[in-house]
Amino acid sequence: MLQKENEKFAASTIFEGMTSISAVLNAQCENDRRIEKIWIDKEKRRTKSAEIGFLVAKSHALGFPIEFVEKEQIDVIAVGNTHGGILAFCSERNLPSLTAEQILPNGFYIYAEGIEDPYNFGYTVRSLYAAGVSGIVLPPRNWMSAAGVVARASAGCSELLPMFTATAEEAVAAFRAAGYQILCAGIRDSVSLFETTFSYPILLVIGGEKRGISRKLLEQADQIVRIDYGRSFRGSLSAASAATVMAFELFRQNQK
Repeated sequence: MLQKENEKFAASTIFEGMTSISAVLNAQCENDRRIEKIWIDKEKRRTKSAEIGFLVAKSHALGFPIEFVEKEQIDVIAVGNTHGGILAFCSERNLPSLTAEQILPNGFYIYAEGIEDPYNFGYTVRSLYAAGVSGIVLPPRNWMSAAGVVARASAGCSELLPMFTATAEEAVAAFRAAGYQILCAGIRDSVSLFETTFSYPILLVIGGEKRGISRKLLEQADQIVRIDYGRSFRGSLSAASAATVMAFELFRQNQK
């Protein structure tokens, strides 16, 4: 199992299970990732007949082959055990560099840096998608290189959500030029997220649990915002938890 964990990055474009694979198919207009071939456990022909019928129809429309293989072949490659006997071998997804033209006029974007592993990143993306964010901006080095793992952890949301790359400084400059308010998650010199009202358009910068957000970036924020706890607590929330709380509170404040 440890060997598989170490190899999951090398097998970054293998998507496991129908949820992840359906997301790739549904995101054909959102990004340039394409399915190159699909493996199906030959023992699943009856129990997965509906899914197989759907994939066969898609294979005819999009031109990728389907191969029925032995269960052992899938087990050797799969990282997880919830794939249901179906794997998709996919192309890379190119994340475009952020430009002014890609920024919506009244949107809600996240800049996410310092998240420590692809699972936490996937959980974060799932929450942000559910909270209705317009898109995610990532540093040039990011966890989308482990796309299969991220897709599984995000229940496919990573393929459906617009993503761009930029350095933190580039992102702040682009969004500020577009009239966005820049919020950074932090503690020092902060205001409470629950006691302050924020209106879209917003760029929210979230850092990882270990490194947080750089002082240089915090100094560029219009406001530093914190999550107030229900009791005395010296620790910090995970990046996924903090992103979820903040994104849904900002969504609540802007439902009109």
